[in-house]
Amino acid sequence: MADTDELQKLNELLKKFRFAMVTTRAEDGTLTAHPLTVQETESDGDLWFVIGRHASAAQHVLRDPHVGVSFSSSDAWMSLAGHAEIVDDTAKLKEQWNPALAAWFPEGPEDPEIVLLKVNAESGEYWDSPGGRIASVLAFVKHKVTGERLEGENEKFDL
Repeated sequence: MADTDELQKLNELLKKFRFAMVTTRAEDGTLTAHPLTVQETESDGDLWFVIGRHASAAQHVLRDPHVGVSFSSSDAWMSLAGHAEIVDDTAKLKEQWNPALAAWFPEGPEDPEIVLLKVNAESGEYWDSPGGRIASVLAFVKHKVTGERLEGENEKFDL
């Protein structure tokens, strides 16, 4: 179980990411990554996404709930593993709704073809470059000039 410092770091990092690649397993065993927009993050690392009921990600999760979620920004990267579930809850969907979703779901949150995908995170790993993009570039240049190893933060955690 993650301690308070690990959860604080997890939540700090999750704020950096808007988009995720959610990897599911297809019926034939093929791993498939789906680009999804994070709608909500819970303090324990659980994530919420809005998807179509018949989308391949939803169908995969119904067969095999094991998922991986990866994130990338200019100075941080994270990978989470957990179990996903399809949540059919119109009230929760209305809470998650925002105007950008209308581009994919023009019927609005009452559309019966829309469901929520909740990922219950169980473990993860992150890589963080303190100081942001400029510090990362400077560290890379320093490595090229001096041969010194790039510095950054890397931790694994269980949730």
